[in-house]
Amino acid sequence: MEKQKSLKLNFIMNVILTVATIVFPLIIYPYISRILLPEGVGKVALAISIVSYFSMFAQLGIPVYGLRLVAQLRDDKIALTKAVQELFIINIVTTVISYIAFILTLILVPQLIEEKLLYIVVSSSIVLNMIGMEWLFKGLEEYTYITIRSIIFKITAIILVFLLIRSKTDYVVYAAITIISGYLSFILNFIYSFKWIHFKPLQNYNFKQHLKPIFIFFAMACAITIYTNLDIVMLGFMKTNVDVGYYSVAVKIKNVLIGLITSLGAVLLPRSSYYIKHKLFDEFKKVSTKAMSFIFVFSIPLMIYFILFAKYIVLFLFGSAFSGSIIPMQIIMPTLLFIGITNLIGFQIMVPLGKESLILYSVFAGGVIDMILNFILIPKYSAAGAALGTVVAELIVLIFQIVIMKKYVLINIKNQEYIKIIFAIFLSVVVSFYSVKFAYNNLFAIITSSLSFFTVYIMFLYLTKEKITVEIVNLTILKIKKVLK
Repeated sequence: MEKQKSLKLNFIMNVILTVATIVFPLIIYPYISRILLPEGVGKVALAISIVSYFSMFAQLGIPVYGLRLVAQLRDDKIALTKAVQELFIINIVTTVISYIAFILTLILVPQLIEEKLLYIVVSSSIVLNMIGMEWLFKGLEEYTYITIRSIIFKITAIILVFLLIRSKTDYVVYAAITIISGYLSFILNFIYSFKWIHFKPLQNYNFKQHLKPIFIFFAMACAITIYTNLDIVMLGFMKTNVDVGYYSVAVKIKNVLIGLITSLGAVLLPRSSYYIKHKLFDEFKKVSTKAMSFIFVFSIPLMIYFILFAKYIVLFLFGSAFSGSIIPMQIIMPTLLFIGITNLIGFQIMVPLGKESLILYSVFAGGVIDMILNFILIPKYSAAGAALGTVVAELIVLIFQIVIMKKYVLINIKNQEYIKIIFAIFLSVVVSFYSVKFAYNNLFAIITSSLSFFTVYIMFLYLTKEKITVEIVNLTILKIKKVLK
């Protein structure tokens, strides 16, 4: 058996990557939003959302299924190579079909052909996703490589933004830079993959064995995409690009925070799959329980803080032109907790257990609810309506998973941990509200409120010996001491 990679190292690398993902928007969005304005931001967001449907078909369910399969086969290089080649060939076929469908759509839909250059640029992500095989590296737990590679390309993108974005007509350039920061590094993935596998043709390919799980994961991806991207698409067709711009800002902030909350869960899927494959159920239960505690401890304060101080955050990061994003952002924040829990139950617990078909039912229900609510709420409430539809949809998914999948979820959070979190939140709110009274601008309000809110929160949980907080704080102190030595 290959020596296990450090789960703590994987977590640290993923946190670094997540922090970089947070810092990247903080650097470029204040600049981009003031140059491109809501209309330009909305055009790019709409293009990315529409292309995501074609990318979803091109990928089918390979990203999640492939990750699990690689994690199970990583100790057998021959079996791993054969499986990766089979998935790669399937991916080539679906990508070609998807891209042809995209070109036809681009030609036939007048609203898209008007911005054909923008859509062609964004559509390059379809092909880059195929050759990137990100699922291979996550399954191998190569989080150090993923982190370093991603940070390099994000820094490159930041430089390009300030060099090339000069007027509101540069939204196509911004879309290209977005592709560079998120997808161009996948070319390196293909080259780097030769370290573990080769692409010399093999005999006796067995594509059929992969089709059922791939299509189950694909169906899940379809349902998830409905209530993560359909909101923006429906806003674009039912309202205006300005409304899309408002909503996309709220979604961007939400996605960044969800990335932070799910940073631990992201490294658990390959490890959990490995544990299940080798029948190490005690280890599986241990990491799952710890991950659930992590989600509760960190998602709730983030949700509360960003609801309370949304005005200062939006106005500082995006400017007064995006004041229409404040209410949608406040409405959508509860999804941090909902998605954090469902991500763990669904993808980090149920997928390794091979119960992905049960997840499909929950996300399908959420997708249908979201679509119905969008038709009802968007015409009257625009971006706020889309945000409310998303919150309700995510809540439906959470309730469904808790009820239907309860017997499979071998984790629990003690009641006293909830009480500690509630008291910590209460004290944090009181102190941060008092501190913000002395703020003379939006930046100072964010600094004072965030420092007071999260300092009080962490100190209270640490002093009351909340396990996850104590473990993370002690680990951080230990690392700092080592660096200082």
